[in-house]
Amino acid sequence: MLLSLDGTLFVQLVNFIVFLVILNAIFLRPVGRAIAARRAYIDSVGADIAQFEGDLKALHAQASEKRAAARRRADTRVAEARAAAQAEAAQIVADHQVQATAIIAEAEATVGLEIAHARVNESGVVEALAREMLDRAVGPEAVGA
Repeated sequence: MLLSLDGTLFVQLVNFIVFLVILNAIFLRPVGRAIAARRAYIDSVGADIAQFEGDLKALHAQASEKRAAARRRADTRVAEARAAAQAEAAQIVADHQVQATAIIAEAEATVGLEIAHARVNESGVVEALAREMLDRAVGPEAVGA
């Protein structure tokens, strides 16, 4: 039962080598190519993802810059509109103050004229008022007699 080298060993070795050649040609080489192609695809997808993430960050930065610029423009416009409104309000107040001054002067002049007119007719008005009071107190018949 000793191991002896005979012709079957060489046949088995040749058979094994043929099996490896066939296995390599039919299975190992195509599977290796498929694995390499899949790995290249996965790597390209990973590179695309990295590129898209970079693009996304750049777009977010651009959007933030545009929003900030729009806010600055809006703040500037609001400040300009506020200043214009304040200037217009000041002008309206000044115009109305001039009008109020003119109305006051006109009213004072009218009151002055009415006071002067009342003083001119004061003695007649006092006498008519005194008669009216006397007529009410005593009666019209007693005054006329």
